Amino acid sequence: MPHPQAKIHRIFELIEPIATASFSTVATEAFLAVGMRNYWDGYFAGRAAPLGTAPAVVIHAVFYNFADGEVARHIPWVWSKLSPEEAIAVRERGSTAALRGRIGTLADTPDLVWAADLATRAAVSAPTEGRPLYAGLRALAIPEDPVSRLWHAATLLREYRGDGHNALLTAHGIGGTECHVLMALALRMRPEEFGRTRHLPAAQLAAVVDRLRDRGLVDAAGDFTEAGRELRQRIETLTDELAAPAYEALSATELDELIAKLEPIAAASETAGG
Repeated sequence: MPHPQAKIHRIFELIEPIATASFSTVATEAFLAVGMRNYWDGYFAGRAAPLGTAPAVVIHAVFYNFADGEVARHIPWVWSKLSPEEAIAVRERGSTAALRGRIGTLADTPDLVWAADLATRAAVSAPTEGRPLYAGLRALAIPEDPVSRLWHAATLLREYRGDGHNALLTAHGIGGTECHVLMALALRMRPEEFGRTRHLPAAQLAAVVDRLRDRGLVDAAGDFTEAGRELRQRIETLTDELAAPAYEALSATELDELIAKLEPIAAASETAGG
């Protein structure tokens, strides 16, 4: 059944600190232990593994928001050290350990089991058309361990939303690097200070900002124009709308229960994860 968009967005806020245990120090260490050289090797190996040994150009297209050449520094090199199937196992193991460490005693409660079951029911119910990364994850086995199952469901829901978000960015003519510049502005940061764009050559980053300025989205001072703010909000609102089908398998009562049970888990994970 359809649900209010405010609740769909609230679910996104709650699954984010659970799913992103995959990008923690604990998960990275699990990848370093099997031969990865650094954080980004583990990131690409783990996140791209459901797509098999697809070439860098395909991973770049699916992930969308990396600068040219970033993916190719890791794909296909990571597959010389481990297979996609092994990467999937390492990611699940490391992410589960990270999440369990973050949430402490909440990991062994009936509420977590119930949250994992509800989230999983939603996560495997959505249509896969036009959602390549979500579809790849849907093909994986659902973990039996409740903490692993909750992390897996959160990851599915996160990537389902992310696939839809990328489609909207494309439809609105916002390139991968441009979307990070806009994110930096939304966080009131200069693009050259933002983690995902600060490594770019100054001339390349300036060219991205200039394109946004030419479109009337960024002003002369390098801040949002009113049109820029409106476009960003429109994309965020539409992203929530495209994420909504994943939750139609739950009743209104079940969605409220899921939100209530996820709140302490997400808060603990966010606090511990910084």
